[in-house]
Amino acid sequence: MHTEQTIRSFRQLDPGILGPDTALVTLFSGGLDSSYLLFRLRNAGFRNIHALSVNLGEDETTQDKERIAEEFGVHLHIIDGRTAFAEEFVSAAVKAQAVYLGTHPVSSTLSRPLIARYAVSLAQDLGATAVLHTANRSQNTLRRLNGALALLGFGGWYGSPYDLDPVDREQKAKELKAVGLGRMSERVVSGDSNLWCREFESGILDDPEDHAVPEHMYRWSRAAADRAPETVEIRFHEGVPVAVDGVRKPLLDLVADLNPRVGAFGIGRFSGLEHLDHGEKVLEIREMPAAWLLLRTYRHLETATLEAETIREKMHLEQLWVREALEGRWYGELRGALQAFIDRCAQHVSGSVCWRLTVGSAETRSIVADRPRYLRDRESWERDAISAERAPWRMTGLAGSGTGAVSAIAEH
Repeated sequence: MHTEQTIRSFRQLDPGILGPDTALVTLFSGGLDSSYLLFRLRNAGFRNIHALSVNLGEDETTQDKERIAEEFGVHLHIIDGRTAFAEEFVSAAVKAQAVYLGTHPVSSTLSRPLIARYAVSLAQDLGATAVLHTANRSQNTLRRLNGALALLGFGGWYGSPYDLDPVDREQKAKELKAVGLGRMSERVVSGDSNLWCREFESGILDDPEDHAVPEHMYRWSRAAADRAPETVEIRFHEGVPVAVDGVRKPLLDLVADLNPRVGAFGIGRFSGLEHLDHGEKVLEIREMPAAWLLLRTYRHLETATLEAETIREKMHLEQLWVREALEGRWYGELRGALQAFIDRCAQHVSGSVCWRLTVGSAETRSIVADRPRYLRDRESWERDAISAERAPWRMTGLAGSGTGAVSAIAEH
């Protein structure tokens, strides 16, 4: 969405237009792009800059962010959004089986609308003129954040100056190094992390035909060859993961515990090509061990508790849900309507799945539904079903044998 209220270039960041003392809100991760934006805003003459960092379980430390904010003389706002992210967005994604075209679970698709919501709230409290972020046109975050800000009804300027004015990584790192932020030059990829996913793209991972993630970049999914097998039981209640091995936990803690535990078996790495706004594809690499296990657990319990036709229709709608969320329409009407259907289905999904984890694989050991549709003894079921089918014939005298039965049928 491009309107006169959309910031798309650094040339639009003019204190004469936006006001040098009017509050500006910038989304701040502590990474190269968001640090460079603070540098440019300060040099442009803005004096009331508010850097918003929403903690969703990312890799960047608070100390690093505080140091950068102090360097540029900006106001730093750190919000703990982990519980809201887990309970509203991750939970919804598990129920929706939110996997992009069958290749990888979505992640930034979930985090961006929540970050946008916090940004709008802060901007309204401050009376801010603009909400700025740092996505460029080769990142899907651009339309997710812009779409969320528009649907949330933010009335000021919003957008990313990198949209029409990209700055290459070397130039950003060089300019930041000159003001004492030399560590930025060490970053060889663009990363995004939260409690649900660690994601890498760009830099040395630009080319889908030749890419290899250095092993040290992975944190959750490094496997030891001599790792002993382990069992883990996941329990869901009405579509929400609630316990591991019989111990009830908030979803935030449950995901945080499962990531290293499942990842220790080398499970949960994904690579996939995702489309941009005009259809071009870019490579993204993820590690998501908890997502790997929870999504599969949910599907097993779903098949154990819902009718087959309901599941078939839901599987079709799942990709519509993914599309709407991915395209920046999380707060749109259609995504909300799809969520209502998915939530209704989830009311039936209660039970547990026990897994046996080995290096590189996971196998189910039990699937136990609270209200199952499955058979536990096929032979007994067959006998009972046949007996029930014959019962009406016995009552009408048509279940006899030989000529008597034939005569009875002939008379009718």
